[in-house]
This record gives sequence, C-alpha cells and structure tokens, in this order.
Amino acid sequence: MVKNIKEIEPGRYREVFGRYYEDFKIGDIYEHRPGRTITQSDNTWFTLLTMNQHPIHFDEEFGKGTEFGKTLVNSPFTIALMVGMSVSDVSQKAIANLGWTDIVLPHPLYVGDTLYAESEVMDKRESKSRPDDGIVTVKTTGKNQDEVIVASYLRSALIPKQGKAVEDKIDY
Repeated sequence: MVKNIKEIEPGRYREVFGRYYEDFKIGDIYEHRPGRTITQSDNTWFTLLTMNQHPIHFDEEFGKGTEFGKTLVNSPFTIALMVGMSVSDVSQKAIANLGWTDIVLPHPLYVGDTLYAESEVMDKRESKSRPDDGIVTVKTTGKNQDEVIVASYLRSALIPKQGKAVEDKIDY
C-alpha cells in the first residue's frame, strides 16, 4: 500500500494513497498485503451473485466426484480478489482500467486457501491522446499459501501524472 501524508493546515494531516505515473518503474514488483483466506460463504455468495450455477463451486458431493476431490473457488472471484488487492499499489489514482489480457489459471484455488498477490510493472508509456496521463501495464500473479501460482493476468490502467489526479485538482 502506498501511503503519503499531506499537511492540510498546521498540525492537521490527511492521508493520500496511490501512485502517479512517474512513480512506476519497469521491473518493480509490489507485494500486495494482507492476503485473503477464502471461506465457503465467500465462494457461495460470489457464485450466486454472478449466477454461475456450476455445482463445482458449491456442491460438496459433486466436488468429491471430480478429479479435484472437492469444490473449487470460482475463478472470476480469484481474479476479482487479485484486482482488489492490487488497487492501493497499482490503481488507487487510476482514471480508468483499460483492459485485462493473458488471464491464466494454472492451478485451482480451494476454500480454506489463502490468496496472496503481487504485481510487476511490465510497461509504461505516456498517453498519446491525454498529455496529463500515462498508461501503465502490470502483470499480477496470485499464489496460494504454499506459493503455488493460481492465476495471473496483464492489466493496463490510465494513470495521472504528478499533480494531475482528481484529488490534486479538488484538494481532496
């Protein structure tokens, strides 16, 4: 998590979060903490919320009959958690998410597993159409408590340059 303090008047401070475009360096890796232990309730609620009715996510007896021997965490839930975990380091100041590509799910995540994530800065460039902003691409990797990779993806976001974020303009 990126945390800065801004003095708004003598003896009074406000916390400011996130990175500007200039703060990103290609090759830097941000470890996102805390991790998140997945419960059956988490998995069931997400599965119901998204109308994914595949029994592998909520029917223990069905799960026992699969090659995995138990239910699996809904894959989009895994990705959503990884995105959420990365916000404070990657996109707290973002103007927009521009896309996710190369989503890979090499190993299942199970109820009871703890998910950890990290993001590596893969690329950055100034926006051609928005001179106050830049585009940053990160590769985010999710691992379980045993450091087994369970998911990864590339994500690009439009990030403001120093002094050009919404909170800079409105003194937020």
